[in-house]
Amino acid sequence: MTSAETIMTYKAILAITRKMLSAARNNQWDELIVLEKECRNLTDKLINNDPEPILDEDSLKNKIKIIQEILDDDAQIKAITQPWMEKLQYMLNTTDHSHRIQQAYHSVENI
Repeated sequence: MTSAETIMTYKAILAITRKMLSAARNNQWDELIVLEKECRNLTDKLINNDPEPILDEDSLKNKIKIIQEILDDDAQIKAITQPWMEKLQYMLNTTDHSHRIQQAYHSVENI
């Protein structure tokens, strides 16, 4: 991957994280999942780009700026999704607990 391709890949990741943030803000969970997969494919592309090309000073500064923006978007996405994930986990645990109680009750009934 060339330096230009590397920067373009980081920019593509940034564009996707912006869409992910918008989807999270609008409770579009299915869209968020699709975008997350797209983002993962691009990050895998960077990870598998070994070694990453040496960037000139301007490109390196640009890369750092883009990464900081990606991390900022990611933090905002987590701030939105974390309470939802905790609520979902609680609901799943409550449902599982209720199911186990029902099973235990039915087991005792059959004795």
